[in-house]
Amino acid sequence: MEMRTCGPDILPMRLVLDLAACWIYLFHIMTCKRQTRFDFDTPVDRQGTGCLKWDLYQGRDIIPMWVADMDFISPPAVIAALKKRVSHGVFGYNLPPRELPEVVAHMLEREHGWKIDPKWLVWMPGLVTGLNAACRAVGEAGDSVMTTTPVYPPFLQAPGLSGRSLITVPHVDDGSRYVFDFDAMEQAMTGRTKLFLLCNPQNPTGRVFSREELLRLARICLSRGAIICSDEIHCGLVLEPDARHLSIAALDEEIALRSITLLSPSKTFNIPGLGFSFAVIPDSALRKRFRQVMEGIVPHMNTFGYIAAMAAYRDCSAWHQALIDYLRTNRNLVETFVAQAPGLSMRHVEATYLAWIDCRQLGMQDPAAFFERHGVCLSNGKDFGAPGFVRLNFGCQRSTLARALERMESAVVEHRG
Repeated sequence: MEMRTCGPDILPMRLVLDLAACWIYLFHIMTCKRQTRFDFDTPVDRQGTGCLKWDLYQGRDIIPMWVADMDFISPPAVIAALKKRVSHGVFGYNLPPRELPEVVAHMLEREHGWKIDPKWLVWMPGLVTGLNAACRAVGEAGDSVMTTTPVYPPFLQAPGLSGRSLITVPHVDDGSRYVFDFDAMEQAMTGRTKLFLLCNPQNPTGRVFSREELLRLARICLSRGAIICSDEIHCGLVLEPDARHLSIAALDEEIALRSITLLSPSKTFNIPGLGFSFAVIPDSALRKRFRQVMEGIVPHMNTFGYIAAMAAYRDCSAWHQALIDYLRTNRNLVETFVAQAPGLSMRHVEATYLAWIDCRQLGMQDPAAFFERHGVCLSNGKDFGAPGFVRLNFGCQRSTLARALERMESAVVEHRG
């Protein structure tokens, strides 16, 4: 790529990548024993496969960095398990594999230190299903549901679809990360606030909330009689070596009995199209209500979702660690780019493969549309409750990421004249 003439306040993207090359190379040397078994670098052509992420822009020179799935081939053990099941050739009505509850329970204890009773599990074809079921299962029409913004768009939609009103409280940027505004949350809660929707790890900010933050949140909710529904779908994507995901329900038994925890292997193992999620609901009465609101509406699970989940949780630990190493380097490249791009800023991503980028200093109403005109599709922050931001998915081959960042650099340079 030719070097472009730029203002003194921005380095060309090629130079940024060159400056990063040394530490990236050293990183690969240190992790090569893990990386050599799995290939995350070879591009995979997803166009023409019914792929939401890529086929939306088929025939156009646009790099899709929006919807949260990854461009990597799924783990070999998952593919092998699916092939074995397909070879059987009969795909009738199915039951969950008998060993699945124990596999899931073992995973939660092994990975997150949370010991559950397998009878607490409720299978679902998608996590968004769980958000909507929780809104219907808790309280009654006319009650309110609280969440914090920015947040995954279905959090903002599910309460209204369930006949509940929505209360939102913005996260506060403390200069280094996004935190809860506990005082504002307490003030905004009413006697009819029956449910709090939590996203942890947080989509789109990438936070991994601490034990202290979760405890304070839980105490507020319990004191007001609110159930906590926690979306923890990104719990397997913690990028910080010193951070660890903690389920809010694992804090103590009182909190657990007032909780619904939503989980899935779909993000971590790149199998969202197979439709497998589950809820962990320790309280039997709440679990019964949750099942009742799904009855006759939510379909039974797909056979292949069960099979893929079993393999992912049981046989893919080496692939998982290699993925985390790869995503961590991608994150570092995005943060390096944003740090030197005038008009853009972001906070450190602790988890997920999503970068939440503040574009407000560019002085434009729709930064997502701006970058799309320059060949990169990003998620619009307005949909998350935060206009002026974009969300970038860096769960892709590094060559794809580099091309996207170069286009974004060109767009920013052109905009600033």
